[in-house]
Amino acid sequence: MFKHSLLACALGLALPGLAQAQAQPQACQQVTEKDIEALFVRWNDDLQSGDPQKVVENYAEQSLLLPTLSNTPRETAQAKADYFQHFLAGKPDGAVDSRMIQIDCNTAVDAGLYTFSFADGRRVQARYTFTYKWFPKQEQWLITSHHSSAMPEPQQAQR
Repeated sequence: MFKHSLLACALGLALPGLAQAQAQPQACQQVTEKDIEALFVRWNDDLQSGDPQKVVENYAEQSLLLPTLSNTPRETAQAKADYFQHFLAGKPDGAVDSRMIQIDCNTAVDAGLYTFSFADGRRVQARYTFTYKWFPKQEQWLITSHHSSAMPEPQQAQR
């Protein structure tokens, strides 16, 4: 009986604190479409640096990259850095061709079409989706998933 009373007391003290913590919703970070557009600019500027690690710093620790020029999903920072090391060798410069941005409480999606121009004159048109999440501890928006796939048909063949 004594053990049950202690357990009940412990739970009685712990549960109100837990309920209070759950009752306080996380405040939504104020953000505009221009702010989300700037996240692509930040990412593309980091591509221009040529430093794979700098690009990887745009991604949350738990995030997924489905890259443009590789069939391998990249879940770890090391795997992302490996991809960007090879991708950056071509000196890519990305430009958004069209986009749609959706914003919710502490999350945002930027999806559309972009084109990469490479130093050798090659261009790759691709579809993309960046999902972002606000991380209060880091006080920044980070990519939680990034899907990029080269267009399956040449531009002229689109219907």
